[in-house]
This record gives sequence, structure tokens and C-alpha cells, in this order.
Amino acid sequence: MSLSIVTSILPGGVMEIAPRGEIDVDTAYEVREAIAGVLAKARPARIELNMRLVSFIDSVGISAMVAGFQTAEVSGVKLVVTQPSRFVHRQLWVTGLLGLFGAPEPYFAGAAGAGSGAGAAAGVATEMSGA
Repeated sequence: MSLSIVTSILPGGVMEIAPRGEIDVDTAYEVREAIAGVLAKARPARIELNMRLVSFIDSVGISAMVAGFQTAEVSGVKLVVTQPSRFVHRQLWVTGLLGLFGAPEPYFAGAAGAGSGAGAAAGVATEMSGA
């Protein structure tokens, strides 16, 4: 499977980088280049690495994320991960890097109903309060 990356400008001077597919030894450089490309063009308030559509990430992919974090930090820009897929969330948790990227909650696709972000978040809150 290949990797595609979409970069968007969000409100408040936030740049979003949204990879889709697998981040592995063959594609990890694309993530590093996307982060470096954003930093070369501007100094956003923050970079959000939206990992919702990443189905797989290996150690080389994780290393690319850490390198991107360090590059952003040197430039005075905070890089955080948003909406990590369950697989990405687990990999960041296992490697002890979840906190480095802002300790995001995993994205749950296909939660009860249409799977809207608000509905999924409410569902998680309900489950947690009932525990």
C-alpha cells in the first residue's frame, strides 16, 4: 500500500498534515519531508499530524515522526498528533512516545451511529462514566 499526504491550513494558524496509508521503511521519508516543507514555507502556530487514516506504522515511521517533532521544536513550532488510528495509538503507547505527541486519544472509526467525532467522544465519555 502506498502513502498519500494532504496538508491543510486550519483556523488559528495551525497546519494539518494528514497521511493516509502505511508509514514504513519505504514511505517514512515522506512524513519528514511534509513536516520540513511546512516549516520551510511558514512558521505555523502549531502542526497537527492527523493520523486517523494511517493503517500501519513501523519503527522507521515512528523515527520519522520523532525527527519531525525535533525539527519543528528547533523552529519554535509545536507538533502534536491528532486522531491517531488505534494501531498508531498503540505503537506510540508501546514506545513510550504518546506523551511527546500530546497524549492524543485514539480515533474510533465506525462508533455507534454515523461515527461523527462528537458522537464518538460522547460515547466514550458515557462508557467511562459508567465504569
